[in-house]
Amino acid sequence: MKPNAFGSYASPSYAEGPPRQVPGFASLHRMVSMLLAERVPANGSVLVLGAGGGLELKALADAHAGWSFHGVDPSAAMLGLAQQAVAPHSDRIQLHEGYVDVAPDGPFDGAVSLLTFHFIPREERLGTLRQLRRRLKPGAPLLLAHISFSQSEPERSAWIARHVAWPTAPDADLAQLEAARQAIGTRLSIIAPEEEEAMLREAGFVGVSLFYAALSFRGWVAYAA
Repeated sequence: MKPNAFGSYASPSYAEGPPRQVPGFASLHRMVSMLLAERVPANGSVLVLGAGGGLELKALADAHAGWSFHGVDPSAAMLGLAQQAVAPHSDRIQLHEGYVDVAPDGPFDGAVSLLTFHFIPREERLGTLRQLRRRLKPGAPLLLAHISFSQSEPERSAWIARHVAWPTAPDADLAQLEAARQAIGTRLSIIAPEEEEAMLREAGFVGVSLFYAALSFRGWVAYAA
């Protein structure tokens, strides 16, 4: 599912949210594109989990004219936005409504999931990673980026406050800020970076490396064993 980084769901203005809320958003897409291209061939296929909105699909399709994509998202409304965003590349992009289990078996040359895993309940994450691994060719890269920070206090509360503060105007309503902090702390499934990496290894990935860190967001590249 692809609500925005604060947990708000699809709207026609969705595309304006991530660039404002995620530090270095455009550069994150460039890094993902570069790291995929190290292993994905010129005519490769890429699976995108949490493809609603279509921002990463569009960025990757714009950059790699020979790649084909399968995008998965449980929200029909978000997939509608994605369909509009990727219209110039519609002949090589297929969209699927549902969760990872509705994705084609592949095997794919690479997979991406951006700003999605913090919406997946902790107890479902390992299974989701294993489903992704099963759909990848050996050695294929998986790129993840989402909210991840220490779950020990006082670090946890400090990171939530920073996450809320980043896109917020200086004159923002204090009550709204407090509501946002509460929402982040209760509605999202956030785990510590070291647990993220351990879970990737348990799911069958190797070469796990941090490639992106921006305030509350972290990004990893790992490879199917």
